[in-house]
Amino acid sequence: MKKLIAAASALLFSYTASAQEVTQHEVKWNIANTIIFASFEFGYEYFIDGHQSVGADIMINDVYNFSINRSVKDFDTHSFQLSYNYYTSSLENASGLVISPLIKFRTGEYQKSEDTPVVDMSSFILGIGGGYKWNLNDKFVFGPFVNIGRNFSDEVNDEFNIAVEFNAGFIVGYRF
Repeated sequence: MKKLIAAASALLFSYTASAQEVTQHEVKWNIANTIIFASFEFGYEYFIDGHQSVGADIMINDVYNFSINRSVKDFDTHSFQLSYNYYTSSLENASGLVISPLIKFRTGEYQKSEDTPVVDMSSFILGIGGGYKWNLNDKFVFGPFVNIGRNFSDEVNDEFNIAVEFNAGFIVGYRF
């Protein structure tokens, strides 16, 4: 009987200890761009501590620079982005103002009309982002963000007459 009580106590203690661990993972979705542009941006963050994380985002139907007055349907592009995120809040829960240096890789093509040539949208982008993130009960997160980056593809820069890219949105996410 003593062994059964000891085993039950050990099991309960290990469950309680694991329930108090710091949240280390977050999945997020840019709901704003899905609604506005029909693009799907999904991301993951791994928390190093209460102020730092590394992230990876996948953008399906990535619209270049909010398409600069061009039709979204003319783009067939996808992107992958890596970032380091630093949260400036005095709380240890990765919330508040966030600053994010980032690297983005894009692949795909763009064609304005059937009469125009296809533009190879393969690009390397280096930039920085910022935003604000609210954290509810260390489970649900949401907030706005904006990114600005330098595109290093001459073909893309020539087509759109600008080497600077902007991206913004509103994320909703879940931490576990």
